[in-house]
Amino acid sequence: MGGPARKPCAGEVLHLTPAASVQFIRPIFVRVIRVLDWPTYDRWLWIDGYQLAANGDAVARRSLFVMSAGLIWTDAPVPKAGRPTTRKPMKRGPVRVG
Repeated sequence: MGGPARKPCAGEVLHLTPAASVQFIRPIFVRVIRVLDWPTYDRWLWIDGYQLAANGDAVARRSLFVMSAGLIWTDAPVPKAGRPTTRKPMKRGPVRVG
């Protein structure tokens, strides 16, 4: 087939679709932590990374088995318009100790 495919680097964001593996019927975004040095088939990789929500927040750490030719490099996903993710202060009563 072709020459060696590009390997992802720490910090890069990948868009994983069925082209990378059949497990991604619902595509996801992943921020790469590292490429694992585990044995695989030719042109397949184990990637350790954080699955990203639509707003770019990490929601789960995952180890993923993917075909290197199916990886799509992208910038972090664009946040969807919606409610803000900032916290509102809460009123707290006195604390009982003892």
